[in-house]
Amino acid sequence: MSNFAITGVAGYIAPRHLKAIKETGNTLVAAVDPHDSVGVLDSYFPDAAFFTEFERFDRHLEKLRRGPGSERVQYVSICSPNHLHDAHIRQALRVGAHAICEKPLVLNPWNLDALRDLEAEYERRVYVILQLRLHPAAIALKQTVEQAGGTRRHTVDLRYIAPRGRWYGYSWKGDKEKSGGIASNIGIHFFDLLLWIFGDVRAVDVEIRERQKMVGRLQLEHADVSWFLSTNPADMPGEAQGRGYRALTVDGAAYDLAGGFEHLHTDVYHDILSGGGFGIDEAYASIALVRELR
Repeated sequence: MSNFAITGVAGYIAPRHLKAIKETGNTLVAAVDPHDSVGVLDSYFPDAAFFTEFERFDRHLEKLRRGPGSERVQYVSICSPNHLHDAHIRQALRVGAHAICEKPLVLNPWNLDALRDLEAEYERRVYVILQLRLHPAAIALKQTVEQAGGTRRHTVDLRYIAPRGRWYGYSWKGDKEKSGGIASNIGIHFFDLLLWIFGDVRAVDVEIRERQKMVGRLQLEHADVSWFLSTNPADMPGEAQGRGYRALTVDGAAYDLAGGFEHLHTDVYHDILSGGGFGIDEAYASIALVRELR
């Protein structure tokens, strides 16, 4: 059993990490968030220490690092706003823990080079949550493309609409300097998926670049991709159900990525804890791409 800490525990994505920590048989010993609406901890780890000040959280982890081995934190799960990821990864490494970070790992590709150096210095790893790579439909598609052996170019259409209310524009997620904008905040895992399956970027064209919408085309090594991202509820198709709409077609065939998300974070944790996991090298291409898009 490993000890975990978590940053951004009051945020939207944190419950998936709490669930993954618990389902993999580990324990959470410390959490931090400037907001104190963290009753979710009662459902998972009610005994975890909680801080609203990052400095006190950092001091607590340093105290644990210097204490008995059974109290030390081996992993820090990072669920904080995107612009804080780099600093929180550095803090995790400094206190002797591996970092498991939500995507985007960082906002700019050059930050990754410095993190590689810190991995070597502290002898710890930086992992990123790229859960779509473990989605059965995505794995099946990758196998289909690989079986074609690069003998054809594929035609791909991606549409992802995640409708958000007016609050979104007032939050850090609506601030491009903090979130990286729509391509980084909601598009990053789909761009990673496309690069993982169809190869490196050859050309980029952005047709619409707005606060709530981005539309463009990508020329990848093995595919020509049209993509559409939006947080505007008006863009939801009439037949769509639920809080979002995901549609991926390859050569006219649809691949269902709408379901099966509930357990993917736990699958990523299992992968990391068993010696696998996705790291800086896997994150680099998509981060470089979304930087270019914005």
